[in-house]
Amino acid sequence: MHIVILDGYTENPGDLSWDGFSALGTLTVYDRTKPEQILTRIGDAEIVITNKTPLDENTIMQAPNIRYIGVLATGYNVVDVNAATKKGIVVSNIPTYGTDAVAQFAFALLLEIAHHVQHHSDAVKQGRWTSCPDFCFWDYPLIELAGKTMGIIGYGRIGRATARIARAFGMQVIAYDVMQNPDYQDVYRSLDELLAQSDVISLHCPLFEETRGIINKDSIARMKDGVIILNNSRGPLIVEQDLADALNRGKVYAAGLDVVSSEPIAEDNPLLSAKNCLITPHISWAPKESRQRLMDIAVENLKAFLVGKSRNVVNA
Repeated sequence: MHIVILDGYTENPGDLSWDGFSALGTLTVYDRTKPEQILTRIGDAEIVITNKTPLDENTIMQAPNIRYIGVLATGYNVVDVNAATKKGIVVSNIPTYGTDAVAQFAFALLLEIAHHVQHHSDAVKQGRWTSCPDFCFWDYPLIELAGKTMGIIGYGRIGRATARIARAFGMQVIAYDVMQNPDYQDVYRSLDELLAQSDVISLHCPLFEETRGIINKDSIARMKDGVIILNNSRGPLIVEQDLADALNRGKVYAAGLDVVSSEPIAEDNPLLSAKNCLITPHISWAPKESRQRLMDIAVENLKAFLVGKSRNVVNA
């Protein structure tokens, strides 16, 4: 059995092992695959593993032997699932592997906004503290989180993990979610209530048509002046020009973003020049521990398929 991994580098830049896959068949790993290389590299492989390399209907229909597609991610929109289903191909994903890492990163963004740690460390190393006439200095307003309200849009696993950290900092937590869990009724608010009451808004919802652009000029207008917005979920949840405009006029104090609408980020993205906007390159998921967990789940998904007990199937 031939297994092809089309874009293994971001999952495993060299600090993990592919041995779990190689134990199941003849393995070929490509760090990256360009669109024009996809069909050739799949060749006669029965098992195809992808992260962000697209497998569209044309590719799926032309590849002769594919029986299984494994996605090295939670999102599986890179695969034409309908085409795979028509051809009898099982498609699986990794539904949860980085919950704690993503929640932790949301607070990494928030704490940098609150304290500008890197900026002040750089200033010290540039000699500014040595030459300072006072015993300390700061270049930005410093923010204490205790007593502030965090509004979480999307109260699933990651949203709840973020809430636990927020409470540890002494923050009040409120949440909005279309699918409400009866165990958390005391937390839920309407979207309008959340927008009006939150000092910090953190996005942790999936990208559906009803959530696309949920942060826009109209929803921003209903927020507190000086709100902080965090997004390490999905870029298209935010209308980026609207957020950039709100940052530049001070309605939104700051934004911490690990995702944008098009990745890698386009050079004309308005958020690149917006005031008080932190942008990181979609790395919330990337600690070694969570990538190892992802690898382990992906291998177990394939093992289950090979014995006729497929799991984490998105086209069941």
